[in-house]
Amino acid sequence: MSVEAVTHDQDAAAGTAAEPQAAEAPEATEQAAAPSPAGQDSTEAAEDEHAGTPAVTESPKPKRGRPKAAASTAKKTRTVELTLTVTGTADGEWQAELKNGSKWVAKGLEIPAAAVSRAAKELHEDLSGPIDEVINAAREAQAAKVAQLEAELEAAKAALAELNV
Repeated sequence: MSVEAVTHDQDAAAGTAAEPQAAEAPEATEQAAAPSPAGQDSTEAAEDEHAGTPAVTESPKPKRGRPKAAASTAKKTRTVELTLTVTGTADGEWQAELKNGSKWVAKGLEIPAAAVSRAAKELHEDLSGPIDEVINAAREAQAAKVAQLEAELEAAKAALAELNV
C-alpha cells in the first residue's frame, strides 16, 4: 500500500480535485499505522478497530483567509461631484459657476435675483432664508438709490426750467 502526501501548494493548485484525495489520505495512514495481527489482512484489522465506533467522515479543511461577503443585490450608484457656486453682490447682481470634479463647466453666468430666490426656496428652507435676506437688503439699497436719482432728476429739471425762461 502506498500513501501520497500532498503539499499545501499542490492542494491549492489542484483545487477541488485534491479534496477527495485529502479525505482518503487519513484513512490510508490509519490503516498503515495500525499493526495487523498475524493471519489478518490489514483491511480486516481496520474494520475490527472501527467496528464499535460509527464511521466519521472528515469535513474538508476550512479555507484560509477572510470569507467573501455574499453578492449584494443592491445596485451600486455612481456618484458625480458637481459644485455649483452662486455669488451675489450688495447691488443685487448674482453670478453662478459650475464645476464638474476639477473641470469648469460654466463660469461667470449672470443670474437674476428672482431665479436665485426661487431655486433656494425649492432646495431647502434653510437656504432660502439667508438668501432672501441678502436679496431684500439689495432691493432696499436699490430703492434708496432710485430715490436719490429721482431727487437729482427733479433738481436737474428745475435747473433746466429756470434756464428756459
